[in-house]
This record gives sequence, structure tokens and C-alpha cells, in this order.
Amino acid sequence: MSIWSDRGHFIDGSWIAANAATPVENPATEAIIAQVSRGTNREVDLAVAAARRALPVWSAVNTGERAALLERIADRMEAQQDLLAEAIALEVGMPIKLAKMIQAGLPIQTFRKTAEAVRNFAFERQIANSTVIQEPVGVVAAITPWNYPLHQIAAKVAPALAAGCTIVLKPADLAPINALLLARIFEEVSAPAGIFNVVTGPGSSIGQHLAIHPDVDMISFTGSTDVGAHLAREAAGQIKRISLELGGKSASAILDDADLGKAVKATVNACFLNTGQTCSALTRLIVPVERLKEATEIACEAALALQPGDPFDPATKLGPVISARQRESIWALIRTAEAEGSRLVLGGTGAPEGLDRGYFVKPTIFTDVDPNGTIAQKEVFGPVLAILAAKDEDDAVGIANNSEYGLSGAVWSGDQGRAIRVARRIRTGQIDINGGRFNVLAPFGGFKKSGYGRELGEFGLEEFLETKSLQL
Repeated sequence: MSIWSDRGHFIDGSWIAANAATPVENPATEAIIAQVSRGTNREVDLAVAAARRALPVWSAVNTGERAALLERIADRMEAQQDLLAEAIALEVGMPIKLAKMIQAGLPIQTFRKTAEAVRNFAFERQIANSTVIQEPVGVVAAITPWNYPLHQIAAKVAPALAAGCTIVLKPADLAPINALLLARIFEEVSAPAGIFNVVTGPGSSIGQHLAIHPDVDMISFTGSTDVGAHLAREAAGQIKRISLELGGKSASAILDDADLGKAVKATVNACFLNTGQTCSALTRLIVPVERLKEATEIACEAALALQPGDPFDPATKLGPVISARQRESIWALIRTAEAEGSRLVLGGTGAPEGLDRGYFVKPTIFTDVDPNGTIAQKEVFGPVLAILAAKDEDDAVGIANNSEYGLSGAVWSGDQGRAIRVARRIRTGQIDINGGRFNVLAPFGGFKKSGYGRELGEFGLEEFLETKSLQL
């Protein structure tokens, strides 16, 4: 199935063909679904130059007009939501029903809510004898991942444009089609040329060239901690602004007065969403030691209901992982966990029954996990849950904080006040209390090696602004 006929890179409001192409694979079937232009440094230079030319005009446009453009984009995305969901189900593998609701639905909300935020944002305020002004940082290099590709693009593009910045986007080479569909939407709504540019290709070459380009004022990156650290070093050398949203090993702490069944099932679903390929996935389940056996049984039962299969089958709850390389990495970590003494109670290595084609991984659960073990410390990025036992509340907090990451988390208690008190002690950027819903207006970002900077809502808008004071 082909959903995109290559038109090249989207630069300065036009499509520019490239000489070479890269195949895009369907991870559920291993079939090639599209050929996408393979960019070079030349296309990056053209895109940055276009963004630089467009910056003075776009930054001077009033916030009402900027908001109106975001709303027109959201309207077109909503009209094409089925197409966007289909594209992401094909290139990422998330089941189509979830892809429509999450992969396509959240970006629409982000564009709409950012439009609301910028209409209400105070770009100027008076402090004693000073007028404090916030103005756009400039040309932004947005480098995005494959797991929630359009959502992560929207979380950068919408606030950057709202702030008055211009953008060059380098989408993930494993899932670039959604970015090109978004570029087509910009074309359809007659967005000003040069404010949004897309260059596709490998991050190791053009992503690096884009990030260190002297005419780029800021890098906004979502991806692995190793690449983020590398880009941070590059940015430091140029004294360039950078925002990083990196890995996670988030904990779901279930206290002794919580509804165990509800909390465990919700944690399993959050861990295995998008086949575990979620930076904020709740991959560590912390339960009272006296309820470890019961919690393990509930978790296995919940995971068994998430059998993998064809993303376009309405009954499928779990798709493939993104690539053969990713699957091998997951299997290697499963083998390491077994070798270290964690007890495998569900799943494991090898293809699920009847799914020899495609990059499918069995839903996998470990119990009797050492909090310092590899499976409790390393981000797996696959459908693997580690269950850990805590002696009491303080121990649960200690286990939750025993991580180099701090992106997300959850606390469950029959007493909401107690849950909030415990959540305040956990060093992470976002915590769900008793299943609290994701909020596209709330700041998203991490502590420690999960990165720095925040996305979404007014907090995401502020990332793309510089502050100036006029002393009167």
C-alpha cells in the first residue's frame, strides 16, 4: 500500500526534488510503502536560508494572524485525520483506531490549543521602570523521532510559529510521510513561504548539519539521550539555545491503599501503548511487597488481552516495533534480564505465534526485579514491564527516584491527598495521579537525563522566546 508519491523536500513554499531516495518500510509487513527523498547538506542550506529570509516578516505578524494560521492548519488536519492516521499506522505500526485518536488527534489539539495560548499570551509587561518584551528566538531546527512523529512535530512547530519563529524540520527517516503530509497542508492553507520547511534524510548527516548550521538560532530535539547529549555539546560550542526531550524509565507507584486491579491494569496499558515505544511509558510497576504475587497475576492477565497483530485489524491492540534493529535490541535486553535473575512470567524472545513476518514482540513481564538491574534501569522502548516490590511508601519513593531519568510517572492511592504528597517527592517532569489524563496545555519535559526545556501550552511557547528589557 502506497500513501505518498514523493514530491521531494518542502522548501520556501515549494517542492524541491532530490537525486536519491530512501525506502520507507511498513514494520508490520516488512513491505516498502514509499520512497522519500534523501536530503543532502545542500537542501538543508536552502531550507535554512528560506527560514532566515522569512523570519523578519513572520516575526512582525501580529499574534492574531499567527493564531489564525494555526487554526487553519488544525482544520485541514482534522479534515484529513483518517489519512494522517493511516499513514502513521503504516509507517509506525500503531493500531489504526489508536493512531486516529492519538497519533493524529493529539497534533490537531496541539495546533488548536497553541492558537488559544498565543492569543492570551503577554508578550510585554511592565516591571517598575522597565518594559519587558519577549520576542522570537529566530530560526529553529526541529529534529523529531519516529514513535509519535506528528505529535512531536506539532509540539515544536505550533509554538515556534506562534512565537514568531521560522522552522526547518528534519523528521525521523523511519517515519517521514506524516511530516510531508503536514507540509502539503501548509501548502494548501497558503502559509507564508519559508516559515515551515521540511528536509528528509538521515539524521547522522543532514540532522547534524542542520543542528550546527550558523544561521540556526535554536535546536529543538526529541530522541535518544545519547544523541541529545551530542547535540547539547554542539550547541554549547556555538552558545546556541537547545531544548531536549529525551528518554525515560518511568515508575508507576501503587500504594497499599490503592485499588490494585485498576492501578495495575492502567499501568500495563500505559506501558504497552504504542508497543512500548513511548518515552513516558510506565515501564516500572512498584507494588507493596505483600501484594507482589497478586499484582503480577493481574498484570499478566491484562497483558494477555493485548495480543499483537495487524494494525489495520480493528481487534488489534498491539502493533509491531519500528524495525528489525529495534526488535533485536529489545530481545537482547530481555536476555540480559533473565541472565541477571529477573523472573520472566510472560512473553520473552522470539516472534509471537502466527506473526513470523513483521517486527512483532511478545508482551513481556518480569517480576522479582532488582531495582538496580538492567531491566529496571535501561530504557527498553518495547513492550516490556518490570515489576518491583516496595516495603513501604518511603521505599516506593526511593525505587521510583532510583533512575537516571525523570520524564513521567504515576502514583495510585485511595487517598488523593496522600498520592499528591508522594508525587511531590518523585523527581520527574510529569506524574499522573490515580490515572489523571494527558493534558496538551500542561508542560511536558523531564528532569535529569530526560532532558531540559518544556513543550506544550504556554510553557512550550516560552521555549521559543528571548527576553529583552527596556529601561524607561
